[in-house]
Amino acid sequence: MKTSSARIAGLGTTIFAEMSALAARTGAVNLGQGFPDTDGPADVIDHAVEALRTGRNQYAPGIGVPELRAAIVAHQQRFYGLTLDPDTEVAVTTGATEAIAAALLGLVDPGDEIIALEPYYDSYVAVMQMVGAVRRPVTLRAPDFRLPIDELRSAVSPRTTAILLNSPHNPTGTVLRREELRAIAAIAIEHDLIVISDEVYEHLTFDGLPHIPIATLPGMAERTLTISSGGKSFSFTGWKVGWATGPAPLVRAMLGAKQFLTYTSGSPLQPAIAHALGADDAYFAELTARLQLQRDLLCDGLARIGFEVFVPEGTYFAATDIRPLGFDDGLEFCRMLPERAGVVAIPHQVFYDPATSAGRSGNPGVPLVRWAFCKQPEVILEALSRLESSVHRAPDGQP
Repeated sequence: MKTSSARIAGLGTTIFAEMSALAARTGAVNLGQGFPDTDGPADVIDHAVEALRTGRNQYAPGIGVPELRAAIVAHQQRFYGLTLDPDTEVAVTTGATEAIAAALLGLVDPGDEIIALEPYYDSYVAVMQMVGAVRRPVTLRAPDFRLPIDELRSAVSPRTTAILLNSPHNPTGTVLRREELRAIAAIAIEHDLIVISDEVYEHLTFDGLPHIPIATLPGMAERTLTISSGGKSFSFTGWKVGWATGPAPLVRAMLGAKQFLTYTSGSPLQPAIAHALGADDAYFAELTARLQLQRDLLCDGLARIGFEVFVPEGTYFAATDIRPLGFDDGLEFCRMLPERAGVVAIPHQVFYDPATSAGRSGNPGVPLVRWAFCKQPEVILEALSRLESSVHRAPDGQP
């Protein structure tokens, strides 16, 4: 009896499920999976409750409820000056993950090559494999994780059809600068490529750095599908309300696949996220300021313990090099950490293409570990206390 398809061969269980299960079994502090440990604004929850109680519990339109599509249009205009048609250039999805999957299913054929910034969120690899696309990684390297423009240009071939972009970037925390985005845009226009831009951390940039959607650059609005969600911006990651915006043909292609995945989802949650998107500037400023303080709390603590810390410019995550503490394999380190220290983190190795030297287990070039700081300060402090008392360099240099 056949029990699985070649489409999912080798994908296994996502690292997030493995590490979260370890956290639950050991009682470890979970700095692995990127979800806040507090809920978002109470008034947004109230809007969801009201929708539940007033009969908004049946199928929503596959493209999304009108008020959410209108709110997404208003948000893109307010923050980025982008003008969209809510009826043809916006579609609501079951989180950004479904939007990415549906975009690749709707826009990419088997054998097409897709350029993606490595390390990349693990669902990118899974979906590209299921679509039958060929990955072409362009690696962001420590310590600064900047985009290597020449490598990006060299990655393009006659079979390349799309660039899968992510900024602010998970897991490195890099925020792409305007000059980097201009280089990407020039390559996309020269080779007539689609850009699928994952911008779920758009409101989580620090130290005054702006998030710049690539769709705002000249010549890019007509070839960019922009993806985001309410989960990260409003601390409702479990609601799974996402969206895609862009030119009508790209949105239509994404919807062509999405309609046979979930068709629609979260009917009573969509009006609540519509309300959330209208939050005043003070909300977004407070969110950024709070997370920046949590970032600094975690990064300063990890540095005191002895890790080499790469302070992120955005997202929920900070990366560290574990070699100063005598470790050289991130996967082994993260698997022993819950039992030894009572803390969970995520190894960067799982975010690299396994076919490249960067992705091979034990490769000394990527002894990096990702830590989430979207947790309450007391939780971060508890994790740091556990690490400080449990993780140190042994006299012989071995863990």
